Amino acid sequence: MLRRFIRNRSAMIGAFLVGIWLLGAAAAPVLAPYEPLKQDLRNRIKAPLEVEGHYLGTDTLGRDIASRLLYGAQISIPIAIVVVAMTALLGISLGAVSGFIGGWVDEIIMRISDATLAFPSLILAMAITATLGPGLFNSAIAITLVLWPEYARFMRGQVLRVRGYEYVQAAESLGMGRLQTLLRHIVPNAIPLMWVKASLDVGQAILLAASLSFIGLGAVPPNPEWGAMAAAGREKFAEWWIGTFPGLAILSVVMGFNFLGDGLRDVLDPRNRR
Repeated sequence: MLRRFIRNRSAMIGAFLVGIWLLGAAAAPVLAPYEPLKQDLRNRIKAPLEVEGHYLGTDTLGRDIASRLLYGAQISIPIAIVVVAMTALLGISLGAVSGFIGGWVDEIIMRISDATLAFPSLILAMAITATLGPGLFNSAIAITLVLWPEYARFMRGQVLRVRGYEYVQAAESLGMGRLQTLLRHIVPNAIPLMWVKASLDVGQAILLAASLSFIGLGAVPPNPEWGAMAAAGREKFAEWWIGTFPGLAILSVVMGFNFLGDGLRDVLDPRNRR
């Protein structure tokens, strides 16, 4: 599997992009030339390299954009990973119960998921965050509540597929309990494809979190979150660097996770094995 992963071009490109940002986030205190919240009004709105040490320029308060991007990676990427982990845990649990038990339990869980999926993700996340109030924690809750139905439906389908296999029927015929059969034989064989979806959804979570921050419902200033940084440059068309570099950061890390997810899908797909 490792050899197939290394030979997969999409997987390696994604791993490289994600690895660069993770390394930059971890080493931000060392790599960042300035503190992310340090203001220098004498050098406000300076273009890249116009002032020595400000490689990507400064914003309206004289804060170094390169430093804020590195520290912003410590906010955007971990939050997205935690959100996807919580979402996957919730969705996988409900989907496994729904597919294995069936009946009225399955009906209730699936109808709730259908009602959630009926709304566009961003619109529903905006509504939930507006109700709870702005902030990173509330936006994380909103994204979790928006994305879990996809995991539940996907896991339900996997459980229904795996449940019909002979080794599961043999375990049940030998007297193994329903819960033990679910946890020992069904869930472990339905989980691998969830890794692919989770890696793809990290990019989606970053986009949703940045979108909420862009409209003022996510990170509260002066936090160096990428969506909030991009929002600061939406009215500064002449000062293109204020919004462009945060946007490019979001683009690169989302592409990285998408490439990584595509590569994992190819690696984990048994049809690609020789």
